[in-house]
Amino acid sequence: MTDAHDTAADSSLRTTGGAPPDDGGSSAAQAPIPLLEPREGIPPVVADEAALAEVVAAFAAGRGPVAVDAERASGYRYGQRAYLVQLRREGAGTALIDPVACPDLSALGEALSGVEWVLHAATQDLPCLREIGMVPTRLFDTELAGRLAGFPRVGLGAMVENVLGFLLEKGHSAVDWSTRPLPEPWLRYAALDVELLVDLRDALEKELDRQGKLDWAWQEFDAIASAPPPEPRKDPWRRTSGMHKVRRRRQMAVVRELWQTRDRIARRRDVSPGKVLPDAAIVEAALAMPANPHALAALNGFGQRVGRRQLEQWQAAVDRAKSLSEDRLPQPGQPVTGPPPPRAWADKDPAAAARLSAARAGVSELAERLNMPAENLITPDTVRRVCWEPPVPPTAESVAAALTAHGARAWQVEQVTPVLVTALTDGTARGA
Repeated sequence: MTDAHDTAADSSLRTTGGAPPDDGGSSAAQAPIPLLEPREGIPPVVADEAALAEVVAAFAAGRGPVAVDAERASGYRYGQRAYLVQLRREGAGTALIDPVACPDLSALGEALSGVEWVLHAATQDLPCLREIGMVPTRLFDTELAGRLAGFPRVGLGAMVENVLGFLLEKGHSAVDWSTRPLPEPWLRYAALDVELLVDLRDALEKELDRQGKLDWAWQEFDAIASAPPPEPRKDPWRRTSGMHKVRRRRQMAVVRELWQTRDRIARRRDVSPGKVLPDAAIVEAALAMPANPHALAALNGFGQRVGRRQLEQWQAAVDRAKSLSEDRLPQPGQPVTGPPPPRAWADKDPAAAARLSAARAGVSELAERLNMPAENLITPDTVRRVCWEPPVPPTAESVAAALTAHGARAWQVEQVTPVLVTALTDGTARGA
């Protein structure tokens, strides 16, 4: 272990200009130390069952929390599967595992059951880890911890630099991790991503404790660990970029047919859908409603690089949408299960609009006092729902029950209830 790593392991919270206000630590800015090599070097990539069994045994025998990260090939491959998994634990060192060669990591997940997993932006990696059998029962999210502690920049590189004083090289974050073999510089980058994650966790735990927010953080981490997998998105084609330009139902049907055709091709070829056909091309075809492949070829996105057979395939999707009966055309908007868009509140319910305005102002002021983003104090959707259909009368007990019913954690209920009681009472009076 180098002197630099000794410093990281032994240091309390230190900053280089990105600490939360009222930090209480050293205010002297120090130049960050470049972190260039993993302390034990770059480990070999685990790509067979024998090597994986050794990793499972080593990490099961390790001590303390385990740092976990995963690399995906977003923008290159279909879906969000993991193409590299990195782990580090005291007593076990660092492991780099190829989940293409070793697609079932459930034995490793079971060996680490009950161990605290340290991840950065956990909700991004948990779905792809779940696919390969790795599901934590306890976790510490260093990005979320940074938000709760009031750090203005919470990316991993910024947090490691501002809290521990080390500079991580982040140049390979958006590369195609499905590449095989993985280049050595990428593997070095991947190993360094977990090198100081537990050190960062320890420093943030101290800072949260100092601010009186540690229990709040644990409630948030427990909520992430216990959350079920998200439901599949309904009508995902509606999220096509530029969809707001498409007004008519027949045009919306063209978007749907082109999106679904593209998705089938992308899945079969295992490439990012955007590489098959850009969203902009889908929207342009929907607006133009081309009559034949020649007209389609004149549109942006369907130019010379698209062969005749592909043009006929896209035109067939357009023609299917054109031939649909009226009752099979998509409706203009998705069914609304919650409150209407806030911009419509003033006309639909002036009292509700006044409540929401007062609640937003109160939550924003409280978040500023607590030195955290308002959306981490309470989700905007929860505030909207409580303001649209407030409990009657809006007492501390009834508002707390409403917040709990919408999934707010106990610490959020405790902090936000007084603000919302005042907003619901005063806002209704102003809007009457």
